[in-house]
Amino acid sequence: MPYSTREKKQALVRVRRIGGQLDALAQALQQETDCGAVLQQIAAIRGAVNGLMGEVLESHLRASFAPRAVKPRGAADAVALEQTITLLRTYLK
Repeated sequence: MPYSTREKKQALVRVRRIGGQLDALAQALQQETDCGAVLQQIAAIRGAVNGLMGEVLESHLRASFAPRAVKPRGAADAVALEQTITLLRTYLK
């Protein structure tokens, strides 16, 4: 779950955009649009969903593993967190 107000707004904007893409896909299917265009729309939706998942996952990782005042973590942990986020973003593309 996105934690900050800004992250929540961004996630909701992405969800609404995905909803619009799904509506366009449904309309394309009803109008028997060319398969190539339908497949392109499906790929765009998949990319949008993966982007949303990446944003939410990054937010979760940062909230879960970010340095805390109570139990400070070292620079190595911060680097490991950034590497993990980069790896996951690469995987989700």
